[in-house]
Amino acid sequence: MAFLKIFLFAYLFCKCFCYCYALEARVTTESQHELQHLHTIQLSSLLPSSVCKPSTKANESDSSLKVVHRHGPCFKPNGEKGKWPSHTEILLQDQSRVNSIHSKLSAKTSARLDKMKEKGAATLPAIHGSVVGSGNYIVTVGIGTPKRKFSLIFDTGSDLTWTQCKPCVGFCYQQKEKIFDPKRSKSYRNVSCSSTVCSSLESATGNIPGCASNKTCVYGIQYGDSSFSVGFFAKETLTLTSKDVFPKFLLGCGQNNRGLFRGAAGLLGLGRNKISLVYQTASKYKKRFSYCLPSSSSSTGHLTFGPGIKKSVKFTPLSSAFQGSSFYGLDMTGISVGGEKLPIATTVFSTPGTIIDSGTVITRLPPHAYTVLKTAFRQLMSKYPTAPAVSILDTCYDFSEHETITIPKISFFFNGGVEVDVDVTGIMFPIRASQVCLAFAGNSDPSDVGIFGNVQQHTLEVVYDVAHGQVGFAAGGCS
Repeated sequence: MAFLKIFLFAYLFCKCFCYCYALEARVTTESQHELQHLHTIQLSSLLPSSVCKPSTKANESDSSLKVVHRHGPCFKPNGEKGKWPSHTEILLQDQSRVNSIHSKLSAKTSARLDKMKEKGAATLPAIHGSVVGSGNYIVTVGIGTPKRKFSLIFDTGSDLTWTQCKPCVGFCYQQKEKIFDPKRSKSYRNVSCSSTVCSSLESATGNIPGCASNKTCVYGIQYGDSSFSVGFFAKETLTLTSKDVFPKFLLGCGQNNRGLFRGAAGLLGLGRNKISLVYQTASKYKKRFSYCLPSSSSSTGHLTFGPGIKKSVKFTPLSSAFQGSSFYGLDMTGISVGGEKLPIATTVFSTPGTIIDSGTVITRLPPHAYTVLKTAFRQLMSKYPTAPAVSILDTCYDFSEHETITIPKISFFFNGGVEVDVDVTGIMFPIRASQVCLAFAGNSDPSDVGIFGNVQQHTLEVVYDVAHGQVGFAAGGCS
């Protein structure tokens, strides 16, 4: 009898021990799984700094330019100190750009584009203009002979490259460098309004080119926020690096320029039109470029041209839905939050389509996709007090009582099984410590195109391989 009691006791003890051990192991495994899908960071790492902290990635010898944020300490326009726009102004400008993109890529516009394709044309209607709004990122290039350096906003959603020019017949806004004077360049030549390249302007600018009294081709381009540039279409030497010099590069010499370009001399067009830098430099760079947008406005990234690619880059095909437009389309298939794939049908993304854009700040999602995303995000952030919404951002938190915060990881999925993990600096948009918001917004209409914005591209190496019809992503692009 005593032996039986000892045996039963030992059996129960063993079973209890094994159960407790298994439970502990399961809890540990679940905890490790949760930790793998969370970011734990210092709050200060999300807040902007007043000191520029440059990356060493950009190197002139490998066709690479340094990228700086237009509203940060790494870019110092003359006389512009203290004039950076507020967060609300940036978000309003961003919405102006998005509205312009949606107008340009509306169902009616797409129908007109389809009809043009049937006729063998690849041009855009002249009624919508172009987009710029909140273009944030600046590179420095050389223009003219002898070359002079100018700061230009680079934009994957625009095609025409232009800079302000003397004598500024209409108006020139204040810029960082002295305004370009074509009379002091040995290589500057105006384009005749009877030339075929002049007539090609319409597809790049959305406006029929004019003809000046001296038979010079006149371009006009108006952007979504009512900014505009009008001037002479010309051929000039463009210098990107000491080894990369392009004579007879087609660009605009702006004589009447107004808008939200603040400090930049003009625009560097990286769109898909024949007049963009991508196509004009195709013989050297093979229609390939990449960039890394810095993690904050106080650090730097790079814009690199040519075929060199990291082995870690994963490519997704360009979407066929945007052929004939300036934009780079992607086929988004899903989103995950905290390691869990969200229950969103792929048709939610495929019906309107998605583009990737260097000039749009906040990623725009179809309304249903955004609702599911923010619901999942809010559930995982329930321990933090909420804060008031800011403009288009409706999911905000007060972190003022925290030095360290934990936020769920977010990933995008694209055609070809490509998963892109959003950097932690691309998940939240900081206004101040007491108001840090989820950096995503929903479109107002399910048919409006989705936009993969530049905040979500922070620190990624984004590779545009136009010749092979694909866009690639890799982590750690700025370091």
